[in-house]
Amino acid sequence: MASSLTKDSVRPGTPGSDKTFFGHPRGLATLFMTEMWERFSFYGMRALLVVYLLSGGPDATKGSMGGGLGMDLATTTAIYSVYMSMVYLLAMPGGWLGDRVWGPRKTVAIAAVTIMAGHLVLAVPGGQAPFFAGLGLVALGSGLLKANISTMVGHLYEGPDDPRRDGGFTIFYMGINMGAFFAPLVIGTVGQEVNWHLGFGLAAVGMAIGLAAFLIGTRHLNPRSNDVPKPLGTEERATWLRKGLIWLAVAAVFYGIVGLTGHFTLNWAMIPLTVIGLVIPAGVLLRIKRDKDLSDVEQSKMTGYIWFFVAAAVFWMIYDQGGSTVQAFGENKAAGSLFGLGFPSSWYQSLNPVFIMALAPVFAWIWLWLARKGKEPSTVAKFAAALFFIGVSFFFFLLPLGVASDGTKVSPMWLVGIYLIQTVGELCLSPVGLSVTTKMAPAKYASQMMGVWFLAVTAGDSITSLLSNPAIAGVDLSGSGAVLVEAVLAALAGVAVYMYRRNVKSLMGDVH
Repeated sequence: MASSLTKDSVRPGTPGSDKTFFGHPRGLATLFMTEMWERFSFYGMRALLVVYLLSGGPDATKGSMGGGLGMDLATTTAIYSVYMSMVYLLAMPGGWLGDRVWGPRKTVAIAAVTIMAGHLVLAVPGGQAPFFAGLGLVALGSGLLKANISTMVGHLYEGPDDPRRDGGFTIFYMGINMGAFFAPLVIGTVGQEVNWHLGFGLAAVGMAIGLAAFLIGTRHLNPRSNDVPKPLGTEERATWLRKGLIWLAVAAVFYGIVGLTGHFTLNWAMIPLTVIGLVIPAGVLLRIKRDKDLSDVEQSKMTGYIWFFVAAAVFWMIYDQGGSTVQAFGENKAAGSLFGLGFPSSWYQSLNPVFIMALAPVFAWIWLWLARKGKEPSTVAKFAAALFFIGVSFFFFLLPLGVASDGTKVSPMWLVGIYLIQTVGELCLSPVGLSVTTKMAPAKYASQMMGVWFLAVTAGDSITSLLSNPAIAGVDLSGSGAVLVEAVLAALAGVAVYMYRRNVKSLMGDVH
């Protein structure tokens, strides 16, 4: 993508040359390109994930391209949900490694190599073994990269009061959505229409381009990005290494025994990861809440924050099914053409990013306009609205489910409507949630709370996996009954949050 670089004088302390990127430090172009191509690879692979798992299985459309893993929809949904939960769970250790071991810049480089290796392994035909190995590498690399690249964007500016800071993050997040928009159109098309593994290979190429952009442009980044903010001491490093090796040995022995005795199945890996995805978020929140070093005001804010966390987990539980149950419905029950144009079902995954790019400026303007009139909704009201909209999206989903119940292929516009409503909900919750997390964080945990916010996604996706997994709950999340229950649950949660808004506001103290 051609970038617009102008010769403007930069502020003192900005690394690199006298050139800027849309008036911002030159390093923003490096991080923009890195993130755009990383998201291109991530969302391209994600667009193929569900249809690849279903292909050749009992829930695949007759006549669809074979060569996938042939799994049923319930198992596919469980795998997809565990994968998404691990991506966000691993953002916490990724941030820790950047802070304590490698520094953000080195961590991002290692992450990019790990992601690229994962996509290359996915590109190798060979059944389940290389597929899950590749999936694990992509999840690990994505977790390493997520927190650290955002940290480096912040390093480009002169502290939180730099007037360019918010604009810089806005440009950076446009890179995320541009990569997410084009990925299904390119990688999804090649994977579904030509060859699955060639599509996964293209994801590796995308990450390789992002890595090259990062390494070439690294001289424009702030030197602070090389620093390790809180390096481990020699004794502490040895302790962590010893603990890590002990847990690794325990896991290796346990799974070695399970495998050698012929008892290993996919659920021996999936169920523990599902449990981890629920236990760790709960444990982290409990640990912070019970910390005796927190003041009464901080304790009150954490109690209020737990409301937001639970609401967000419910939201993401339904929202992320846009890539699993809703995507599978588009693959199997929706017509493969619109206005005479045929397209693969992976293209549905381009709808959310294009809606984000179109609607985010509108929402920003609406909030500002209401604020000037003294009528901007509170954070609690916005969360309630997000839950209401995500519930409405599944009430809306019930309509095409009913039409398709007799085998009729529904119009793709039904899915366009679902993704549009979900995006409106996302814009009420996601930016607001990031903001309220930073405002309500206890001083002791200021740098960790962003990782805690991501754990809401982990918890939501883990619940989806728990419900869908045939070996646990075995709920048919694509059935009208389950969709109705989820829609009602979200709507009731939104009503509950709104009705108790005064209680939550009182817990929030001076945060509005």
